[in-house]
Amino acid sequence: MFGKKAQPPIKSLIAQGSRIDGNLQFTEGLRIDGEVFGNITATSDESSILVISEQAVVEGEIRADHVIINGTVRGPVYAFELLELQPKAHIKGEVHYRALEMHRGAIISGLLAPLEGDEKPLLKLATKAA
Repeated sequence: MFGKKAQPPIKSLIAQGSRIDGNLQFTEGLRIDGEVFGNITATSDESSILVISEQAVVEGEIRADHVIINGTVRGPVYAFELLELQPKAHIKGEVHYRALEMHRGAIISGLLAPLEGDEKPLLKLATKAA
């Protein structure tokens, strides 16, 4: 997916010093430097990228195509294309990925499970059935 197309632009930022309590949905790209206590979900069937920086803390489920983590995540992670774990990444929870790149120093406390087939949820199908 990302080898053939350009990565989506990062259009949103949760700045350092900011805290969000509640679920967060985004399209295209999102960078988190602050804290999020809730689920983070890419909602479009277009490519998505989520960057969690070194100082960021996320407590909740993460769902995006390309996920880059260099901070702390407590909760399950679903990377439907690529999961990149940078040296300061610390994940406590299940990690589901199609492809995984893990740097020395990254820590995962939980199950690692590769995704098989087309396990990306199809959000549009639910709306067509209604």
